[in-house]
Amino acid sequence: MPSAFEIFLVPSSRATCHAERVTDYSLGDVARILKVSPRRLRYWRKTRLVASKAALGEDDGYGFRDLVVLRAIVSMIDRGIPLQRIRRDLELLRDRLPDLAEPASALRLASEGSEKIVLRRDGRLEEAGGQLLLEFAGAAEPSTAPVRPLPERDGGGGREAVPALADAIGWFEKGCELDVDPRQWAEAALAYEKAIELDPEYADAYCNLGAVRYNQGQRASARRAFEACLSRAPDHVEANFNLANVLEEAGEDEQALALYRRALATDPLYPDLHINLALLYEKLERMRPACRHWRRYLQIDPQGPWSTVARQRIARESEQA
Repeated sequence: MPSAFEIFLVPSSRATCHAERVTDYSLGDVARILKVSPRRLRYWRKTRLVASKAALGEDDGYGFRDLVVLRAIVSMIDRGIPLQRIRRDLELLRDRLPDLAEPASALRLASEGSEKIVLRRDGRLEEAGGQLLLEFAGAAEPSTAPVRPLPERDGGGGREAVPALADAIGWFEKGCELDVDPRQWAEAALAYEKAIELDPEYADAYCNLGAVRYNQGQRASARRAFEACLSRAPDHVEANFNLANVLEEAGEDEQALALYRRALATDPLYPDLHINLALLYEKLERMRPACRHWRRYLQIDPQGPWSTVARQRIARESEQA
């Protein structure tokens, strides 16, 4: 599914992008969103890993910026980086670059499989201590392993060749292999339908089937599939997001807005949600929430593909104040 359909023209408005009070997240909210234990979050708060409101003793809430920073830290820990290294590099950055608003969210691994923590600044990679790193052009070669097509029925009345897929999960995984290639969308849809036949409550299969149908231009079928997913898993982020896209295309903007908000409640760190919400709010001439989502997008992905647009939108609205 596309992350955003188009850049809507910004209507004339006197609304501004002034900073607003950030909605707080409770300890339980953050634990649920990031899938970490409250005990770990309490330890990080006690040791002031993140300079959040909670860590500073003001209250028990976390702001959106805290959530972004914590997500970056959790991501590095999940990839095997020791917490002490992360803490050390954060301290180096805070001392060396005191104007860097969110040092943790600026950190990343140098490359896939690397354990070197770096940040990108002014278009260059550098270590936390300031040493510049050389970047080498060229990415890993894509896999050339063939994707096996689904077996076809024997037109002469013979029995169907049965693949080594024993259950719904196998058919679902086969659909995932196939749907990356537009030439195999039809086979991918059949795989997802087979998974649903074997497990009618398989929410992810409905969602992926909807995505394939959407890409095939079958909007009504896509909508039914997303709705079937949500009837089984109301908080399914991708299904809410994708169905909102379909509804927005159909001009059902308020319904789309409700679905985007539902998805955001489950995953407030999903960058494309903030893009689509910002664009939809602009379309509805509600500039204050549009600017809020542009700002949040930049907090999550400051170098992302929509970062230039986001900064332009924020600057334009500030000039109109």
